[in-house]
Amino acid sequence: MFTYTYVAPGKFVPVEKPKPTLLEDQDAIVRVTLASICTSDLHIKHGSVPRAVPGITVGHEMVGVVEQVGPAVTAVRPGDRVTVNVETFCGKCFFCQHGFVNNCTDPNGGWALGCRIDGGQAEYVRVPYANQGLNRIPHGVSDRQALFVGDLLATGFWATRISKIDPQDTVLILGAGPTGICTLLCVLLQGPRQVIVCEKDPLRQQFVRQHYPQVLVVGPEQVVQACRQHSSHGGADRVLEVAGSDETFQLAWQCARPNAIVTVVALYDRDQVLPLPRMYGKNLIFQTGGVDGCDCDEILQLIAQQKIDATPLITHTYPLSQIEEAYALFENRQDGVIKVAIAVP
Repeated sequence: MFTYTYVAPGKFVPVEKPKPTLLEDQDAIVRVTLASICTSDLHIKHGSVPRAVPGITVGHEMVGVVEQVGPAVTAVRPGDRVTVNVETFCGKCFFCQHGFVNNCTDPNGGWALGCRIDGGQAEYVRVPYANQGLNRIPHGVSDRQALFVGDLLATGFWATRISKIDPQDTVLILGAGPTGICTLLCVLLQGPRQVIVCEKDPLRQQFVRQHYPQVLVVGPEQVVQACRQHSSHGGADRVLEVAGSDETFQLAWQCARPNAIVTVVALYDRDQVLPLPRMYGKNLIFQTGGVDGCDCDEILQLIAQQKIDATPLITHTYPLSQIEEAYALFENRQDGVIKVAIAVP
């Protein structure tokens, strides 16, 4: 079968591989119908994910149809349309039992698909622990509507949940890329008093203004002042850092009011440093780490209820056979791209 595979730092290439088979009782084989390219895939390509294994098929954003299940799989059955979770988790270890599924202690726990085991930029994918890793798509929800449930929307939902947003809050989101917009969708569900999005790209600023006119959009130069002007206590009550740059990491604490919650969603290319002497007395609470993707059923229900719609993010669609062109477009941010859907025949 056709796969898009990480062969060496800086190099992804098409590779023919055998169709995957069941290896464990809790495995499922999914025929991929629609996939996408994530910025995290680019992090692998650029060498920013040391645990990524050369030779692995990339891709962790996908939906498809269950083709085969192991004898211990009870949550799905062949023929079910499903979303695939970005994370692999056993559901039984200490961390899984406490909802911290990103820290699952299984050897394949956490982000495995498309990083440490073969992922979904292919015709078929093997999903371990399928009872936890697959969620049935409700009737009436399309593949395109469900495409981002297992990663981007799960990330936004998780970030919103741990940020503990109240209706009177001013919420700042740093970054209006795909993860930032999915985070925005989940933040808006909480009905905060004011939402501010900071983004430097004019096209992405325009996208947010067009689709979410109730949101205040500013650039990095204006964001500190905007947070002071549009909040009750001298800064944002909740800050969600989704952009992942040196500048936005510093803006996160600078824009926060004293005793605010700062949730760091972004993945950085290098270490970041908090200037603790300058922050002294702000008493900030930092929430950090990867997504705990255990809310996918709830997200799918919200989509079915038309409370979340991430389909405007899909600006381009390519067949799997042209995935190299899709990567070039996405990596170089050409033609106003936000997200690319990869249709699998």
